[in-house]
Amino acid sequence: MSLFKHLVFSRTARRLGMSALILCLSVPVFAASSRDLSSLDNTIQNWGQGVQFNSRNQPVSSLDFQKKYASFQADFIGPDEKVIWLTFDEGYENGYTEQILNTLREKKCPAVFFITGQYARENPELIKQMIADGHMIGNHSWAHPAKGMPSLSVEEQTADLEKLHRYVKENYNYEMTLFRYPAGIFSEQSLAVAEKYGYRSLFWSFAYADWDPNQQPDQSQALKKLQDRLHPGSIYLLHAVSAANADILGDFIDYARSEGYEFTLPE
Repeated sequence: MSLFKHLVFSRTARRLGMSALILCLSVPVFAASSRDLSSLDNTIQNWGQGVQFNSRNQPVSSLDFQKKYASFQADFIGPDEKVIWLTFDEGYENGYTEQILNTLREKKCPAVFFITGQYARENPELIKQMIADGHMIGNHSWAHPAKGMPSLSVEEQTADLEKLHRYVKENYNYEMTLFRYPAGIFSEQSLAVAEKYGYRSLFWSFAYADWDPNQQPDQSQALKKLQDRLHPGSIYLLHAVSAANADILGDFIDYARSEGYEFTLPE
């Protein structure tokens, strides 16, 4: 295990690429938390926001899981205000990220891009543009394990997190602080692994079937789904491989703002 400790810097400092790590031969990477990982439940859970909503259109499951796992620095829904955290999962590039970035720049709208190891290696110019435009980059795992992070040992999970963290730091001078679980598969133990590494785990309170490039939703129907599910503390998960998402993004941003919502980044 590598021997260094994550220091707590402001988000601004991290995004500017200021040093957020120091070499410390006496302090292990897991100094951020004192949880005993071996004692935690590793039962696999498959996250989805469900289809039950309260009177304010907030997913009931998001609220329940937020209460249950908040102590692990995990977010299933955002602040109870008219704010939206707009996030994109980037497993591979399908030709639409540049369009998405152009729209976000035009609308002056911030977002979080969760990248994998493959994406980090293959798309340096896009990642540099994300950072230059003031967006946040999040860790979506190096290898995106098909059976989820809990299918790996604690040591393997840590190595995966650290591999992408180091790669982004060394190649983009950027300090990631957010983690998203591949396919939303997690366990109590895997939440603690990310927490101990210094990450905040960001799930979502809205997602829909947008991830298959060969089965894209109708644009008008997709836009309506995004509009109809607006709620205080929205965390939107969109896949950047989606042509529909790229085309409707500007209209969705305009609509959300017309309803009094503000697009912000996790603090």
